Amino acid sequence: MAQQSAIVAQAQRWVGLVPFIAFTGLFLIAPTLFIVIGAFRTPQGGFTFQNILDLNTPTILSAYWVSIKVSFLSALLGCLIGFAMAAAMTLGGISNRVKSPLMTFSGVASNFAGVPLAFAFIATIGPAGLITMYLRTEFGINLRMYGWNLLSTWGLIITYLFFQIPLMILIITPALEGLKKEWREAADILGATRLQYWRMVALPILFPSILGTMALLFANAFGAVATAIALTGPSLNIAPILLYAQIRGDVLGNPNLGYALAFGMIIITGAANTIYIVLRLRAERWLK
Repeated sequence: MAQQSAIVAQAQRWVGLVPFIAFTGLFLIAPTLFIVIGAFRTPQGGFTFQNILDLNTPTILSAYWVSIKVSFLSALLGCLIGFAMAAAMTLGGISNRVKSPLMTFSGVASNFAGVPLAFAFIATIGPAGLITMYLRTEFGINLRMYGWNLLSTWGLIITYLFFQIPLMILIITPALEGLKKEWREAADILGATRLQYWRMVALPILFPSILGTMALLFANAFGAVATAIALTGPSLNIAPILLYAQIRGDVLGNPNLGYALAFGMIIITGAANTIYIVLRLRAERWLK
């Protein structure tokens, strides 16, 4: 009887996870397995490595390289700007009247992507955007003459920063709040300057969190498909757009090559997420 009660209690503890497990299995694990299997299939259903070998072409390699560059630069800038904002908010004595709205906005903006984000940037700083036209008519400043083009690599990087910076703020703020006052007081007693404290104490402790978050931001940008397609269309050769072109059903498309492209993206984002998890666990040991 006691054993049955223990089994029932154990089952009840897992009931709450059933919707999450079902959702993950249907919309994450099953599609991933379908992509991986499709990457090694011919259109007739046979097994082949040709789809993987076909990735070694100049167009596809260039698309991967541009995607990696965009993801890395947006992650790097997102980390630098987001860390500065989070440090100013956490350690700079900013009141909760500013901190609370900023954290709320960060939570919303970190999930704001896709067509709405692309439209917002096109309407604001696009070729005929509000700010673009205002600068041209009121001040005679033609951003295009200075080399600015929203539908370019740097335009995509700046667009990605809209959700990269808030995500950095959300993740790094708990790590900054975990810095103990005793560490700063001990550094002051030993005669360390503010710069020495950050260089020798704070940054070494925060470095795993910063590096891990940068890996997460990289994966976040590398897998952003809807924003890139809605913003640049086919004008920019990056992996998500090339993937979309292969699987959308055109007669020139090759769905199995698209699966191989997606398989390569899964490997890259999986490696980035693994780095994030490992570094996060290491950072948590320091901040306990």
